[in-house]
Amino acid sequence: MKKRNLRLAVTGLSALTASLVLSSGLGNAWAYFTTNTSAQGSHAVSLSNEVTTVDEEFSFNDWTKRLVVTNTDETGRSVYVRARAFSGSQYPLNYGGTGWEAAEDGYYYYGEILDAGGSTQELLVEIKNVPEEVTEPESFNVVVVYETTPVQYDAEGNPYADWELVLETEEGGNG
Repeated sequence: MKKRNLRLAVTGLSALTASLVLSSGLGNAWAYFTTNTSAQGSHAVSLSNEVTTVDEEFSFNDWTKRLVVTNTDETGRSVYVRARAFSGSQYPLNYGGTGWEAAEDGYYYYGEILDAGGSTQELLVEIKNVPEEVTEPESFNVVVVYETTPVQYDAEGNPYADWELVLETEEGGNG
């Protein structure tokens, strides 16, 4: 009887050890799957003193996103605007639109100063290489980032854009 109990104990410990070793990697797999999520629609992220808004429309017919940026600053501050879109490498993006120019940094810059109350011309961002069998636009994720910077002036009074400008704010973010 003692040998049988000893065998059961050894077998039980072996099984417990094997299950602990095999399950030790499961935490990583579970963590990997719980860190992924999907979302649809859009959400604006902005500072508390936002001076511009962006209107986006997506056309399923031609797989094109249309963007218009409006300067809503009530103090009369003028700004420069730039925008860039991101998607997976499988579906390249084609930009177009009057008044927008490509730069080496990947952004498209609006060529005119945007005065308070003014709006940019439309920036068109077309998704390329979409297979014909795809019928749901939700399967594509195109993220648009747009930025503005206040118009600066040099010693001669010429306007320029300083994209490295850091705006000072009071504590709590309300500047």
